[in-house]
Amino acid sequence: MKITSVIAENWKSDGGAIFGVVPKAIWSKLYPADENNLQNVTSRCLVVEDEGRVILFDTGMGNKQAEKFFQFRYRFGNDNLLNNLAIAGYSPDDITDVVFTHLHYDHCGGASAWGKDGKPVRTFPRATYHVSRAQAEWALHPNKREAASYLTENLEPIFQGGKINFIDEEGPFTSGVYFKLFHGHTAGQIVPFLFYEGHTVVFTADFIPSAAHVPLVYIPAYDIQPLITLQEKEAFLEEAVAEDFILIFQHDYYTESAMVGKTEKGFKALHPGKFTEVVEFASMSVDQ
Repeated sequence: MKITSVIAENWKSDGGAIFGVVPKAIWSKLYPADENNLQNVTSRCLVVEDEGRVILFDTGMGNKQAEKFFQFRYRFGNDNLLNNLAIAGYSPDDITDVVFTHLHYDHCGGASAWGKDGKPVRTFPRATYHVSRAQAEWALHPNKREAASYLTENLEPIFQGGKINFIDEEGPFTSGVYFKLFHGHTAGQIVPFLFYEGHTVVFTADFIPSAAHVPLVYIPAYDIQPLITLQEKEAFLEEAVAEDFILIFQHDYYTESAMVGKTEKGFKALHPGKFTEVVEFASMSVDQ
């Protein structure tokens, strides 16, 4: 198996929304914000090669929306999904599978672009697109709170533009990739567990979007069922500590990866750094 992290874009988001009920005086010590309470956020996607397949997890925002839409996303820097895929050695035709953790605009927008006829077409024409059935139904019939996160121009090419597979339940995707479903952030969010070099690596998507969200009650205001998130998260973190999981954070601008520890004060991120650094540390710990 090969795991490659690819940045789709960098942007800014409101710290209060990102950390929910946790006061700024507390979260700002873990994740800085500017004078407007905006925090640097990244859209980190993952490419996994396994069993001859090249699997892309999530695709960032893309560029289909008008300038007014992006005005309040405060994108910055030069990172771009296709450019960074090319730097990593992948063309759009190389991607065999696109897996959406969920269908909020910042996770699926880059899966399509405007075609010559003015209609959205798939960015990865040879790939099968995958999403949980629960999330698909949720996106196509959204509740009023989430409706603004599901954009027609993103959804149409996913559901109508080519091959699509619906994930109905937790289970193996390949011999090295296992899908679990979580429902606190949104219905049927896929969280992939990757079995890599003797370690369990988890791409945490919006379940635990940054290292600063490892503490149990640090839950974004975006989550539609925060008490469900709390239950799911506590069970997951206990397992992460017991099994020495390696986490890859999708939205953390500063920290790509970490492990999880537990003290009398609760859970916290341990040994944060680049994914390769965390794997090296975990491997050394196993050998000792």
